[in-house]
Amino acid sequence: MPSRSSIDGIHRQVRDRPGPTSYLTEERQTLDEALVHHISEEKREPKWMLDLRLKSLQLFRASSPPAWGPDLSALQLDDLLYYAHPGGRQTDEWGEVPAHIRRVYDRLGVPEAERRILAGAGAQYESAVIYHRLKEQWAREGVIFLSMDDAVREHPDLVRSYFAQCVPPTAHHFAALHGAVWSGGTFLYVPAGVQVREPLQAYFRMNAPHMGQFEHTLVIVEEGASVHYIEGCSAPQYGSSSLHAGTVEIFAKRGSTVRYSSVENWSRNTLNLNTKRALVDEGATMEWVGGNLGSGVTMLYPCSVLRGKGARCDHFSLALADGNQWQDTGAKVIHLAPKTSSTVISKSVSVRGGTAVYRGRLEVAPEAHDSTASVQCEALLLDARSRAETVPDIRVRNVTAVVSHEARVGKLSEDDLFYLASRGLPEEQARAMIVNGFLEPIVRLLPLEYAVEMNRLIELEMEGAVG
Repeated sequence: MPSRSSIDGIHRQVRDRPGPTSYLTEERQTLDEALVHHISEEKREPKWMLDLRLKSLQLFRASSPPAWGPDLSALQLDDLLYYAHPGGRQTDEWGEVPAHIRRVYDRLGVPEAERRILAGAGAQYESAVIYHRLKEQWAREGVIFLSMDDAVREHPDLVRSYFAQCVPPTAHHFAALHGAVWSGGTFLYVPAGVQVREPLQAYFRMNAPHMGQFEHTLVIVEEGASVHYIEGCSAPQYGSSSLHAGTVEIFAKRGSTVRYSSVENWSRNTLNLNTKRALVDEGATMEWVGGNLGSGVTMLYPCSVLRGKGARCDHFSLALADGNQWQDTGAKVIHLAPKTSSTVISKSVSVRGGTAVYRGRLEVAPEAHDSTASVQCEALLLDARSRAETVPDIRVRNVTAVVSHEARVGKLSEDDLFYLASRGLPEEQARAMIVNGFLEPIVRLLPLEYAVEMNRLIELEMEGAVG
């Protein structure tokens, strides 16, 4: 996969070429009932989905954005493009994807990754999925891997049983907005006992200026099954603000194992306000692995609700805040059943005045006997202008629970820099090496190709970070 600078160069070229325009004109950007009806009609949705959208719109109007955390004043909701179709139709043949879009994803490495390591792949451009394919061997096992739009039409009863049940539109202001205008995303269903040995991936690209992307991901993993699902996200730099407010809902049934990995590398003018949540049943394991960099503002706190006896979750995350970026990330874990366990490990790096905040919530309910929870937060500051904060919210209502929380903030060791300099490394390269070593325990949890790309992105962010 190429570097960020080369990717942005690609998209500058793509934007200069004539291509399909969105289905909506400037007059249709108003967030109202007409827009909601238009989106639902375009997607040929059943009435229950339209009703959910309209209810979500009402909830959005009645709610307010969060009064805590980073400054969201740059977000101008009246200026957003809420729905933009890239042109063409969805296909499972890469050659049928419009050429101007195909060039982008070819350079991002999506087709090559599918051939080499993936059980299936999907690609979304603006508000629509333009490519989706599952290897035949997993289709024969009963795995369903579709765009969310197709799943609503082809499996309405299954989707209706789970959609917005994990993250309802009542959750918060931007969950309500998502419920009203969501578009695209992935539906993944793994039948009982099926062990999907290869990862499945979806890649989301937001390419238009002042765009709002609201993809919806729904993952259902039945009893005793296992799967690894990966999401990647990116957008080019524009002069106007964009919004990413996607939703991820995961249902990990009894004895299942689910790993969700994501690398979110949005542009600096993007506000990344994503919501991710999993319901974890008896004896199931939920693993979250995430990397956040690029977006100007991030508010992202993947949540695991451990509602079955012996359920377990692991949250591993890294964040890089550079310049005026504010990375507000963390995890939420709710222990509702006996003998549940959780581990949260968060690492952040702040450079050139960036702000990295760990904001976590840990709850142990009265009925969660003999549960264990561990939270570790580590922050690395590369200069005196940068900031790191830890905002834990821990509520334990059972005396048998064992809970630990550790937070550490440090800076680059002058001794380490001197040692590396004595071995002939320039200071900038030495700093990048130390940062990579600090983040390596999280990066190595990603599949090899994605770990390599993450290291490249970190090195790009570290360029010029001396002094």
